[in-house]
Amino acid sequence: MDTPTSLDSSALRVRSATAADRPALLSLINTAFSIETFLDGTRTDDAHLADMMEKGSILVAENGSGGLVASIYTEVRGRRGYLGMLAVDPALQGSGLARRLVTAAEDCLRRQGCAAVDITVLSQRTELLPLYRRFGFVETGREEFSTPRTLTPGVECYCIVMSKEL
Repeated sequence: MDTPTSLDSSALRVRSATAADRPALLSLINTAFSIETFLDGTRTDDAHLADMMEKGSILVAENGSGGLVASIYTEVRGRRGYLGMLAVDPALQGSGLARRLVTAAEDCLRRQGCAAVDITVLSQRTELLPLYRRFGFVETGREEFSTPRTLTPGVECYCIVMSKEL
C-alpha cells in the first residue's frame, strides 16, 4: 500500500466499496490487522470479503489520489446496525480518520432506519476500548469468539460487545 503518512482531509472522499475495490481492501485490512499476532493467518480473504459485501456494505475512505486509506463494515440488523472491521492505514492511525469513518457509517445506518449500533472488540485488543468509548460506545456484554483462524497456544479471547444509540 503506497500512501502518504499525512492526510489532507479536504481531499478525503468516503464512499461505498465496490467489487473492484476488493484487492486494495484486502491489502488495507490485512495490513491494519497485522497487529493481531495472537491469531494465525490474515484477518480476511477475498471470499470472506465478497460474502461480507453481499450481506452488508463496506465504506471506504480514499485519499486525493484515489488510494484506499480506511474502511469499515456496516450491516443493518433490524432496528440495530452493526459496525465491524474498522481498518485504518497504520501510517495514518491517530489522524482522526477512524472517527470520520465511524461517523459516516453511523450516518449511513441512521438513514437506513437504525436506532442503535453495536460493535464487537476482541478482548485481546484492550487498546481499542478507550477509542470506542471516546466515540460514545459503552460495553454492553460479552460473546464467544469463534473464528476459523487458530489462536496462539495459551491465549484466551472473547468478544466485548459495545453499543451506542444513534
